Amino acid sequence: MKRIFHVTALMLLMLPAQLACAQSEAAPGIDAFFGTLNGYLASVLFFDVMPGDATMPFIVAWLVVGAVYLTCRFGFINVRMMGHAFQVIRGKYQSPEDKGEVSPFQALTTALSATVGLGNIAGVAIAVSIGGPGATFWMIVAGFFGMTAKFTEVTLAQTYREIRPDGRIMGGAMEYLSRGFAEKGMAGTGKALAVLFALLCIGASLGGGNAFQVSQALGAVQGELTFFQKYPWVFGVFMAGAVGLVIIGGIRRIAHAAEAIVPTMVLIYLSACLWIILSHASAIPAALSLIVSEAFAPTAVAGGMIGVLVQGFKRAAFSSEAGIGSAAIAHSAASVKYPVRQGFVALYEPFIDTIIICTMTALVIILTGVYNAPEHHALVEASKGAALTAAAFGSVISWFPIILSVSVVLFAYSTMISWSYYGERCWTYVFGERYSMVYRIIFLMFVVLASLVSAGNILDFSDLLLLSMAFPNFLALYLLQGKVSVALKDYLGLLRSGDMDRDATIRASE
Repeated sequence: MKRIFHVTALMLLMLPAQLACAQSEAAPGIDAFFGTLNGYLASVLFFDVMPGDATMPFIVAWLVVGAVYLTCRFGFINVRMMGHAFQVIRGKYQSPEDKGEVSPFQALTTALSATVGLGNIAGVAIAVSIGGPGATFWMIVAGFFGMTAKFTEVTLAQTYREIRPDGRIMGGAMEYLSRGFAEKGMAGTGKALAVLFALLCIGASLGGGNAFQVSQALGAVQGELTFFQKYPWVFGVFMAGAVGLVIIGGIRRIAHAAEAIVPTMVLIYLSACLWIILSHASAIPAALSLIVSEAFAPTAVAGGMIGVLVQGFKRAAFSSEAGIGSAAIAHSAASVKYPVRQGFVALYEPFIDTIIICTMTALVIILTGVYNAPEHHALVEASKGAALTAAAFGSVISWFPIILSVSVVLFAYSTMISWSYYGERCWTYVFGERYSMVYRIIFLMFVVLASLVSAGNILDFSDLLLLSMAFPNFLALYLLQGKVSVALKDYLGLLRSGDMDRDATIRASE
């Protein structure tokens, strides 16, 4: 293991010299490769299910229908149990029988570190610039229904997780696909879908969880530090080194880093959003009216209402990952007595990530008018969402783009370390625990590679793989929803009878 680590470090140290020589020749070829790969993946994994001029990718429709169905199926549990979920996060229901690697709060912050980040800063700006202000409405709708999808997949991840002899936990869609389907007499199908999910997750971790983060962070930093415009690979090497220091330590070190970074950065970012929104207080009613009207009657969006809905749901899925199955991997490691309990904790992810943060970012973009300003057209065309958001903040707080650039880098960093864990768990599921370090090396290499690839192609690559994960994941949610329903009924029965409070009483008396 030490030898592998030393080889990795040596390779990273050698990269600057290699990239300095090869950058101009390699970058166009790498970018063209991703463009070709995107076209192939789109033709294989996506097809249009909407007749007429509007387009609705099957996978987006799959997410919409699935999230709405589960919300109705569980009686709007996303609204009813928010208060109880907050008590769990506070630690009220800790029990001596809890088993796991991290606390429920650490699992939440780890999952949030993967979702709260450039999907909120860059992704929202891209959605509004392409889909118009109405995309904000559909992002909120997607976040609301996505809360139940997140609850369902996290409950299943806790139910079917495997605690290995070394104490490490293997959980997530891979486990409930293989083991859950086996219970239904479809072991072969479940195993095949589990491997498919794992491979898609590995690809998404290298794309959306890695390359997209680096590319968008680089775009924001280049606006403040021109050095990185000439030497972007230096930024890539720096980020690779910083990420490597954390991910080598596994989920516990990742959880501690996320627990420290996420709350602070969210507070700074939301404070700045509130400042800008309140400074445009008189324009808020008009902006809200525009969001609603454009959601149903967009004036300049290809595909009309369906087009803006697709943009909203795509960006919401990329931001909150509800229904994708990725966050279930982090939540499966949480120490809880009842699987449903961590499912309730997970309700807060789409609420915080999409309904609160994405909405506030969208209001900043709309109120400042940067999304349709001619001078920012180049940023829109290049899918440089983080730079567009920086321009929005800079139009009100002249010095804030510098702070935002730091925030973007930290958000990207926190997302990358969490997604490295998702990808590593999936890699381990397919190839075995002994080869986990191989994945980490590949992940760090992609950090550097991302500094040479265009944001547009990375965005498309990320969308394709991330959204594709929803297909095998939702098959499991549909098939195993009965298991979640029984667990939920039993849990609510204990809660109403007062037996649930005994956990807290026992903990307090010891």
